[in-house]
Amino acid sequence: MTQEEVLTLLLVAPLLLLQSLFLFTDARKRGHKYWFWGLWGLIQCPVPLLFYFIFARKIFSEKKKIEEELK
Repeated sequence: MTQEEVLTLLLVAPLLLLQSLFLFTDARKRGHKYWFWGLWGLIQCPVPLLFYFIFARKIFSEKKKIEEELK
């Protein structure tokens, strides 16, 4: 391995591990399929994180918008 490959690996590996850990713990706390999110978080970055926020956490839900308008 070249020096650049080693440095890239040292930067990417912790990023993927942290993302996976966050997805696993947050999905477990909220009752989603936590094993799926944790494993998917190890594969690539940041697509699983974006999909988790959009589909599992539903940050763009209509209910939230209505509640915010009522405040």
